[in-house]
Amino acid sequence: MVELIVTEKPSSAKKIAEALADKKPLQKKSKQSSYYELTHNGTPIIVTSAVGHLYTLVEDKQNNWTYPVFDIHWEESSKSSEELKYIQDYIDTITMLAKKADVLTVACDYDVEGEVIGYNVVRYCCKKKDANRMKFSTLTKPDLVEAYAHKMKHLDWGQAFAGETRHKLDWFYGINLSRALTASVKAAGSFKVMSAGRVQGPALKLLVDREKEIASFKPEPFWQLNLLGKAQKDTIDAWHIKDRFFDQKEVEAVYKKVKDEKQGKVAEVKRTQRQQSPPFPFDLTTLQSESYALFKITPKETLDIAQNLYLAGVTSYPRTSSQQLDPKLGFVAILKQLQKQPEYELLAGELLKLKELKPNNGKKTDPAHPAIYPTGLAPKVLKPNQRKVYDLIVKRFMATFGEPALRETMEVSINVKNEMFVAKGTRTLEEQWHVFYKPYLKVEEVTLPNLKENENLTITEINKIDKETQPPNRFNQSSIIKELEKRNLGTKATRADILDRLFKRGYIEGIQIKVTKLGMETIAILEKYAPSIVDEKLTSEFEEDMDEIREGKEKPEKVLAYAQKVLVKLLDDFKKKEKVIGKDIIASVRETLEIQNHVGTCPKCQEGRLMLRRGKFGRFIACDKYPECNTTFKIPQNGLVKSTEKICPHDQYPLVQVIMKGKRPREICIKPDCKSKVSEAEMKAIDKIEHQKTERKCPKCSKTLVLRKSFYGEFYGCSGYPACRHTENFDPKTNKFVARPEKKEEAPPEKKEPTATKEPSTASKKRPRKKNTP
Repeated sequence: MVELIVTEKPSSAKKIAEALADKKPLQKKSKQSSYYELTHNGTPIIVTSAVGHLYTLVEDKQNNWTYPVFDIHWEESSKSSEELKYIQDYIDTITMLAKKADVLTVACDYDVEGEVIGYNVVRYCCKKKDANRMKFSTLTKPDLVEAYAHKMKHLDWGQAFAGETRHKLDWFYGINLSRALTASVKAAGSFKVMSAGRVQGPALKLLVDREKEIASFKPEPFWQLNLLGKAQKDTIDAWHIKDRFFDQKEVEAVYKKVKDEKQGKVAEVKRTQRQQSPPFPFDLTTLQSESYALFKITPKETLDIAQNLYLAGVTSYPRTSSQQLDPKLGFVAILKQLQKQPEYELLAGELLKLKELKPNNGKKTDPAHPAIYPTGLAPKVLKPNQRKVYDLIVKRFMATFGEPALRETMEVSINVKNEMFVAKGTRTLEEQWHVFYKPYLKVEEVTLPNLKENENLTITEINKIDKETQPPNRFNQSSIIKELEKRNLGTKATRADILDRLFKRGYIEGIQIKVTKLGMETIAILEKYAPSIVDEKLTSEFEEDMDEIREGKEKPEKVLAYAQKVLVKLLDDFKKKEKVIGKDIIASVRETLEIQNHVGTCPKCQEGRLMLRRGKFGRFIACDKYPECNTTFKIPQNGLVKSTEKICPHDQYPLVQVIMKGKRPREICIKPDCKSKVSEAEMKAIDKIEHQKTERKCPKCSKTLVLRKSFYGEFYGCSGYPACRHTENFDPKTNKFVARPEKKEEAPPEKKEPTATKEPSTASKKRPRKKNTP
């Protein structure tokens, strides 16, 4: 009896093979794929892998840009794209091995996506109706051996049906809506590939609504009174008890009454103590939010890092909604393993002294996986961001076992001519779990002097501060992921991808997320002509349907039939107004490009606008008043160049942002000889040289070196260019000229003396090709 185990990825196949093998497993190659042969307790086993989704949904009949389309089937992903040809090797390998096997076990990630991958492998690669199912949350040997010993006798059909239904729903909405939008642009006489989706539309509308709130916000003036004083040699910072005054006459009257006072009296001192509970264990959304808040690592990158840590066996499965850790995980064993890592030795040792290890579990659960936790295994080599996320997961895991911290809040009321000012301070009395979560703990520590009632204090000054109410904050990548989860839009595994897609399509931009003109207009058009596309209620209802299918309470066919009915009605209305919609989209696209390419006002004619352009020789910046104004500026030809809407403080020229792959973004003035491109010390040295009228000679050809300018700054080059290409930089630290590195030119090949040619031998002579005769 030979058993075939199929995993989701090659790395997990290797882990499972090594965990189950009685001896070292034998790896065999099969084109670009591979598999492992081994025995487990004497039973022959073959372990191989998929490489993510091997199959994709396609139309039964290719109809190009027609819509609506609902007749679809699963097809090998290798047929859909030249880049995915390699997937066929994995399909062929699984098919070949399935013919040798008597038993089939699916060991893909235990979630909806993993179940769909396994389900397709079972029915299309292996031509079977069912299979065993392994369920595990880490790729450690004990967990994998346990998962194999207690494998389920069937696939998780609830997950499989829910996952397939989700794929079909997303295809119905994504393909049909995108085709409808693109066709409308085409009908209006232009072409641009547009994108919309079942969750993408409501997610973008959520951001647009926030943008509208900000735009329509009308600030309201208010005033605050701030008291600065001293007591027991410590500084006191207190605010009037009313906090905000919206009546100017009222604040002026109070300010006039107290502004010249030099002494106040402590009217009341309140001290309250409270226990601060440890944090909940990480679910995926909380990990993504914390990672972004602390390290500015995007949710998508955090998920990718967490997935790699899981595949390396050092953390548990990341795509989880759970905030709960089960004692069955073996907390003591994990902490003992962590104790072997020098950076966690002391902290893990402290936790192991506790009588009971009880995590502070949250309310959120997941039927498939526990909260994210470290396995205890030491990672081998981690990149900087991987190290940060791993350390965050470990510290969070340990902190959740800590005792509650004790915090004290002190509130002091200060009487100044019967006007009360309040100073507040909070300090930590007992750190407890804080110790385990450093340096990621963010708590404010403000300690006030030990004041008593009726004690006098000296007032340094009392200030009236003018302020305005502020609009709601823009979402960042952390807060929008939380909001999508709160509204039940998307899944824990897809929200980061949806956000990433909105950025790539040009609908949103910025760290504090701002909706572009294209994003605003797209939602306006959809709300006008197809409001159900951006209806979050409908999308949320579909998510609830998925949960019910998973629990066996709803039929996939019913959900898909309802979705088709909604789309047919919507798209019929859309087709009738196709040309009008297309014209609106084209106008918004052009306006968006104009805004994105606008750099600033032309410094020469003061009328034209400097625009990013692309010509025969690459990118450049030019005045849009050409040919009346021929002002142009060079910009780097590599990387992304964006307008910043900022002005250089040195010469009032616009700044652009240059983003190179693998490098930090830089803001650079477009003026070639801007002083910002040369350090102050270098400028002084150059001025000194110019003042003394020294002429430096080229060490190669003895001609004069002259000061030249490029986009990135100034340098000295030979006046004999291009015959002489010698260049130098001035080093202000040494006050010396330093030759710039120069590419070595290859020497021309040496001429050889002519030699008598030998007659080629009979063997080396080419035989004349025979002509075909009729």
